[in-house]
Amino acid sequence: MNFTVAFLKLSRWPNLVFIALTQILFFYCILPFVYKGIQATTLSPYIFYLLVAASICIAAGGYIINDYFDLNIDLINKPSKLIIEKHITRRWAIVFHLCLSFTGFIISCYAGYKLRNIYIPFLNLLSIAGLWFYSTTFKRKLLMGNALISVLAAWVILVITVADFKLTRSPYSNTLIIPRLLKVSFLYAGFAFTISLVREVIKDMEDIQGDVKYGCETMPIVWGIPVSKIFAGVWLIVLIGGVAALQFYVLQLGWWLSVIYSFLLIIIPLLWILQQLYRAQIAADFSRLSSAIKIVMFTGILSMVFFRIYL
Repeated sequence: MNFTVAFLKLSRWPNLVFIALTQILFFYCILPFVYKGIQATTLSPYIFYLLVAASICIAAGGYIINDYFDLNIDLINKPSKLIIEKHITRRWAIVFHLCLSFTGFIISCYAGYKLRNIYIPFLNLLSIAGLWFYSTTFKRKLLMGNALISVLAAWVILVITVADFKLTRSPYSNTLIIPRLLKVSFLYAGFAFTISLVREVIKDMEDIQGDVKYGCETMPIVWGIPVSKIFAGVWLIVLIGGVAALQFYVLQLGWWLSVIYSFLLIIIPLLWILQQLYRAQIAADFSRLSSAIKIVMFTGILSMVFFRIYL
C-alpha cells in the first residue's frame, strides 16, 4: 500500500465524501426550498464551499487522531485494517491531525469573518476539541462518546444552518424563512443524531473484545449486550416512528415519490435492522448491522433531493 492510499484510508475518505455530499445536498436542495417564493439564498457558494472544506479537514483530523489513540484496541478488534505503524508512523499521524485540524479552524475563522458570524469558528473549534477528547477519554466512557459523535453528526448539517441563520436575520429577510430553515434543519439533524447514536452503540458491541482488555467503560461492558440491544432498539423504534409519522404530513403535500422512497429505502431497512439486532450474537453480526445503518444514513440524507424535485 503506497503512502497516498494509506493516508486516504486513515482519513476515512468515503466518510469525508459523505459529509461533503450531505452539505452539498442541503445547500442545493434544502436552502432553495426554504427561500422558495421569497428571495435567493443569502449564503454564497464561495462561503459555502469554505464551510465544506473546513468540515472535511476537521473530520479527517478527527478520524486520524482516533486511530492514533486506538492503536492497541484496533490490534485486537480489526488488525487487518490497521494503517498507523503498518503504513504511516505515529509521528506522521499526529502531524496530519494537527495540520488538518488547524487548517479547518483557519478556514472556519475566515468564513466566520466574511459572514460576521463568530459562532462558526467557535463551534468548529469545539468540534476539534470534542474529537480530541473523544479519542483520548470520552470514547471509553459510558454514553459520553456515543452522544458526542451523534451531536457532531448533527453539526455537519447545522453548521450550514448556523451560517445561513445569521444572514436571514437581516431586516430585509422575510419572516417565513427562519421557521422553514429551522424546521427542515432540525428534521435532518435529528435523523443524523439518532441514527448515529444507534450505530455507535452497535459498534461498541462489535468492538467489545478489545474494549474490555483496555479498560473501556462502554455500554456493552457496563450494562451488558442485552441491555445495549434494548437501548439501540428503542432509539430505532423512535426513529422509525418519527419517519413514518412524517410521511403522513408529506402526503398532504402530494409528495408521493418521497413517501414511497422513504418507506422502501428508510423505514423498511430500519425495520430489518431492528429485527436483526436482536438476533446478532458475534462481532460479524454487529459489523453487518453497522454497514446497513451506514446505507440507511445515505438514503436518508439523499432524500433531500425531493425538496428540489418538488420545489
